[in-house]
Amino acid sequence: MTVSYERRGATAVVTMNRPKYRNAQNSAMTYALDDAFRRAVEDDEVGVIVLAGSGDHFSAGHDIGTPERDVDQSFDRRAVVWWDHTTRSGGDQRFARESEVYLGMCRRWRELPKPMIAMVQGACIAGGLMLAWCADLVVACEDAFFADPVVRMGIPGVEYFAHPWVMGPRFAKEFLFTGERIPAARAKEWGMVNRVVPRDELEAETFTLADRIATMPQFGLALTKKAVNQAEDLMGMRSGMDSVFGLHHLAHAHNAEVSKDSLAGQDARSMRDES
Repeated sequence: MTVSYERRGATAVVTMNRPKYRNAQNSAMTYALDDAFRRAVEDDEVGVIVLAGSGDHFSAGHDIGTPERDVDQSFDRRAVVWWDHTTRSGGDQRFARESEVYLGMCRRWRELPKPMIAMVQGACIAGGLMLAWCADLVVACEDAFFADPVVRMGIPGVEYFAHPWVMGPRFAKEFLFTGERIPAARAKEWGMVNRVVPRDELEAETFTLADRIATMPQFGLALTKKAVNQAEDLMGMRSGMDSVFGLHHLAHAHNAEVSKDSLAGQDARSMRDES
C-alpha cells in the first residue's frame, strides 16, 4: 500500500508509505494520494488534512529509478483532459504524462476545499517540494532539508514551479542556481515553512495546529483558502507555472538531443550524491 489513511478526530492523516525509497513518488502513489484526499474532502467530519511521509524522510521526489517505477503504465486521467501517454512517443509522451501526474495533480490538490498541512521530516527534494507546496501550511522538524537540484539536469526547476511565490524571486534563484540543500530554519526565514520544531515534537505541533484550525467554520475555511489562492494567481502564479512548464519540456527535449536521455544522464543516486 503506497499511501495510508486514518482519522484522528477531525483530522484526516494521509501518509506516503514507500519508506524504503524515501517515499519517492510513482504514479501509483499519485493516484493513491488523490483517492485519499478525495476521501477526506467527502467526509463531512474531516476539517483538516495532514500530509505525511513514513520513515525518516518526507519525500525524495519523483521516482526516477526504483524497481516500482511505472512511467510505462496508463493512468486514470483525472487532472487534465488529454490522451493516454503510453500510446505516444517523444515529447508527446512526456508532455501528456507530466501534465497529468505532476503539474495537473498538484494543481488539483492545491484547490482542495479543506486546509492541508504538510508535516515534513528529513528530505523534501524536487518532486517532494511539489507535494509540500500544494499544502497550505508546512510544519517541519529541525532536521528537515529542502532542495531542487534539477538544474543539474539542465531543467529549470520541478514541474509545479511555485518557487518565486513560496520563497521570493531572489531566494528562488539562489535555491535553483546552487541546487544546495537548505535546512528547515532557513526555509522558514524564506517564508517557505510556517513552523520548525524538534523531531520529537513534530507530530504534537502539527496535530495541535490542525485541531485548532478544524474548529473554524468549514465553509469559511474553504472560502479563505480560495481567496488566498486567487490572490496568488492574480500575482501570476498559474500563468507563470504554465510558461515554465513549457521551458521544462524544452529542457527535456534538448537533453534528449545532446545527451543519452531526457534527464541528461542523471539518476536518483547522482542527484542525491551531488546535492
